[in-house]
Amino acid sequence: MRIEVLAIFPEMIAEAVSHSILKRAQEAGIAEIIAVNLRDFAADKHRTTDDTPCGGGGGMIMKPEPIARAIDALRSCGEPCRVILTDPRGELFTQAKAAELARENRLIFICGHYEGVDERVREHLINDELSIGDYILTGGELPALVMIDAIVRLLPGVLGEVGAADKDSFSDGLLEYPQYTKPREFRGWKAPDILFSGHHTQIQRWRKWHQLQRTRQLRPDLWEKFEPSKKDLELLGQVEPEWTEEG
Repeated sequence: MRIEVLAIFPEMIAEAVSHSILKRAQEAGIAEIIAVNLRDFAADKHRTTDDTPCGGGGGMIMKPEPIARAIDALRSCGEPCRVILTDPRGELFTQAKAAELARENRLIFICGHYEGVDERVREHLINDELSIGDYILTGGELPALVMIDAIVRLLPGVLGEVGAADKDSFSDGLLEYPQYTKPREFRGWKAPDILFSGHHTQIQRWRKWHQLQRTRQLRPDLWEKFEPSKKDLELLGQVEPEWTEEG
C-alpha cells in the first residue's frame, strides 16, 4: 500500500511513521508512507495555504488551489487512489472503515487545519471525509496518523501472526476480553486460574463471556448494534464462571 499525506507540518508525519509497527511495515515493503508538504504547491513566494473566510468571520480557511495542485500532481501517475480529508464533521472512523481502507492499494490524506478547508475541496477533490471523534484538534496530522496506524496494522504480514488483528476489540463488534501475562501472581493479585487450566474450549467461553459483559456494560452503543446468538445469551445468563472441563 502507498499512502501519501498532504500536510502543512509534514515533519509530524515523517517522524511518527519512522517508529514501531509503521516503520517495520515500510522496511518490509508492505507499506510506503510519504509526507508531502502542501506549501510546496502554493503559488506565491510566501507559500500561502490559507486565507480569510468569504463573507467574514474569524479564523482562516485552507485555500483550494494548493490542495488541487497537490492532488493533480499525485494523481498524474495514473494509479487509482482514494482521497481522504480529515475533518471533525466527517464520517466517524471505525474499525470497519479501517478494514475497508486496508483493501485499497493507494490512499491520499489531506490534513485539515484552522477553520477547515474551502468547500470546493469537499465537493470536487475527495472521496471520503473522516473524523476520529467529536472533538476539535489544532490540525489534521494527528487524526491522519491515527487512521494510518489503524489501517496499516491490518495489512497482511504487518503484525506477523496471521489473523492477529482479528482478535482486536471491535473486530467482531465486541470489546476485547481481559488479557494477562506472567507472573501468575503479583502483589497478591492473581491471574484467573482458568487461563492456566489448559482447557482451551473453556478458556474461549471465559473470554467470550467477558467480551459480552464488557460490551454490554461499557459500550451500550456497540451492544445496541450487536446481535447476540442464542449461545451468547445463554452464556450471559451465567455468573462469572471459573469453568471446569465439565462446567
